[in-house]
Amino acid sequence: MFKLNLKIALRNLWKNGGITSINVGGLAIALAAFILVMMYVTYETTFDKGNPNYDNIYIVGRTMPEFKTNYTPPPLGKAIKQNFPEVMAVGTLKKGGFEFAISSDANTAFASNYLMVDYEAAKMLQLLPNEELAKPANEEGILFFLAKESMMTLFPKKKDDKPELVTLGSKAAGQTAEVKGTISVNKHSNVTFDALSVRKELGKNENYGYNNYNTYIQVKSGTDIAALEQKINTLYKNELIKDGQDVSTDRYKQTTIFLDPLKNQHLKPMAGNNAAYKVLIALSVLAMLILLIACINFTNLSIAQATKRAKEVGVKKVLGVYRYQLTFQFLTEILMQCVVATILGLLIAELLMPKFNALFNVSLSIWSANNALLYQLPLILLAITFIAGIYPAMVLSGFKPSLVLKGNFQTSRNTYWLRNSLLIVQFSVAVIFITSLLIISTQLKYMRTQDVGFNANQVVYIKNIMMFSDPRVFEPVRQKIMRIPGIKSVTVATGIPDGSENGSNGYTVNGVEASIDFLDVDFDYFETLDIKLADGRFFNKAFKTDTANSAIINESAAAKYGLTDPIGKTIRGCSMDYKIVGVVKDFKAQGFETPVQPTLYSIKNPCGNAKTQLMLKIDQDQMSEAIATLKAQWPDINKMDGDNFRYYFLNDLYGKLFQKQEQLQSVFFAAALLTIFIATLGLFAFAKYMTNNRMKEIAVRKVLGASDVQILKLLNSSFFAMVIIANCISWPLAYVLTKKWLETFAYRIDIPVLPFLISAAVTILLTVLTVSIQAAKAVKANPVNALKYE
Repeated sequence: MFKLNLKIALRNLWKNGGITSINVGGLAIALAAFILVMMYVTYETTFDKGNPNYDNIYIVGRTMPEFKTNYTPPPLGKAIKQNFPEVMAVGTLKKGGFEFAISSDANTAFASNYLMVDYEAAKMLQLLPNEELAKPANEEGILFFLAKESMMTLFPKKKDDKPELVTLGSKAAGQTAEVKGTISVNKHSNVTFDALSVRKELGKNENYGYNNYNTYIQVKSGTDIAALEQKINTLYKNELIKDGQDVSTDRYKQTTIFLDPLKNQHLKPMAGNNAAYKVLIALSVLAMLILLIACINFTNLSIAQATKRAKEVGVKKVLGVYRYQLTFQFLTEILMQCVVATILGLLIAELLMPKFNALFNVSLSIWSANNALLYQLPLILLAITFIAGIYPAMVLSGFKPSLVLKGNFQTSRNTYWLRNSLLIVQFSVAVIFITSLLIISTQLKYMRTQDVGFNANQVVYIKNIMMFSDPRVFEPVRQKIMRIPGIKSVTVATGIPDGSENGSNGYTVNGVEASIDFLDVDFDYFETLDIKLADGRFFNKAFKTDTANSAIINESAAAKYGLTDPIGKTIRGCSMDYKIVGVVKDFKAQGFETPVQPTLYSIKNPCGNAKTQLMLKIDQDQMSEAIATLKAQWPDINKMDGDNFRYYFLNDLYGKLFQKQEQLQSVFFAAALLTIFIATLGLFAFAKYMTNNRMKEIAVRKVLGASDVQILKLLNSSFFAMVIIANCISWPLAYVLTKKWLETFAYRIDIPVLPFLISAAVTILLTVLTVSIQAAKAVKANPVNALKYE
């Protein structure tokens, strides 16, 4: 019996090759999209999961009055370890402030992600070399390691793991270091690096005023984290008092400690935004919807072929075959199609994988041994077989022999309403994707064309390791660069407007204290970036006090302190008084997702980092010549890293802030095309089914004198109504979803009406064309063929 059923199934699938191809092809494409997205979701949600202490590691952060931060002072970790037995280990990390060159005799690599850790952090976070990690012998001892890729670049023929002597920075500077060994960097981790120094202790002589370290703790299993947070918070306040910090201010009183799990750090850190997490949820829902509408489409196409299987079912039932046997037979046929669709889906996913990896900057592979897809796919196959096949199987196995053998049967009215509902769902999803795509594109266009408050064009950012905090040290370098033809201005700062966060500190004006950002700059900073002045003046060499205690604030800072006439006012912070000499207009240094932060700019700042970020404004017509001359003269201009001239265009760096949203736009574009394609296939199937069922009605109408246009209008009317209903359902959903997405931006568009109208026009046009093409066959058919047996 099984052999007979298999022959019938294969013969039936071959006989209806066109519909079978559409069925299998549509499901295969949807499965390919689902596989790619699910692999990416699995990758993004399993960062650091290979760490055996994954569930017990937390980062210690601080909730400030205006924001949250993961930066803490180095003595805090030691105090936590000494006071709380439930804390098994404490580790401290600090990221390097700049990129530097590492050279062997013949080759050079660049450390752009230099990480300093203490011994406990290296063990806790599994930052372990290929050989056993040795503990530094004393506080001054440093174990310097390189990522395997960097070591292979420097020593391509190296076969052992013996220490190697390398040069740091320019070879002319003569600064050397010993590389103890290599570490295979886990790129599927939140803690990555290309150069690592392991120390016995970090920040040994620094007090609670140095809030520029990350503190990780490992707790015992079952620890009450909420209670531990409270205890660490109390300890922190007491330690501040012991350290002589002023805890009487509102800023310190409102500062509290929080513990954020390691598993949260990649997608939804407490001290950060969860935009990546929201994008991932959107992608997951998108993938499931695509697969769902593909299953709906499969169901409709299968039911459209029901009339061709009716007599087969009737004969089998007369011969004594039970309904459950027929159901099993039809499910087996559908399983065969789903298996083929799955194989094709895997092949399509493999073909699309390079472009997908390039889009999301990942290196996923379907055939890797640890891919969860290998055991998930059989479950997915069974699920889609059941979802797509159970309804057609029940319909086909439920035909009454007495009706089907006479050639006169109709499926139930409930079945009709269900199929209508499924088609409406398909088009509703398609409309949501089309509308969302158009709104995302509008927001991205707004971000690309909106005035950000500064001009990154023609500004070149030069990588540098020389510290220019003292203007007198920087002035000779500035003069040498300015002699090069085409250079308009030169400046240096502690940061560039590429989305990077600035430092923050407490500043007081007229008795009002607030935590605001600060950025250490030099002369010509605002002129180089073409930042507009709102009041007062820029820093000027003619005023000697500008290098001592002058400050410029932005409009947000003036508003935060309620200053209507800030020029000449005193602002105190970092144990010194600044005189406000200017107010600049707000500019979007952090992009569109984050509001412009109240910021203070100064040339001298005791609390700031070293000024290393060089920016040059170059004439567009002399750009290539100026850069070539800079490269040639760089060893003389900047001896510390003169061998390694590297530059970037600032507008390219700023443009990377839009990368995530551009990825989302690309995904929604593909999803919109895919859902339209699948929905059109479903519409084609349903139109075919409805037309076949109404052949006799069409023949009677033609005999009675109905024109072709009237019949086409009749057949289109019900589908037109369904698409209108789909638009009415999907518009509110699309509005809510896109509104939620737009709320992740501090600066955004108002939701326009045009995308909703365009989505309606597209779906209506596709419906009319698809149904008319299918209905045209019925209209042109001879009425005699439909009525000759009546």
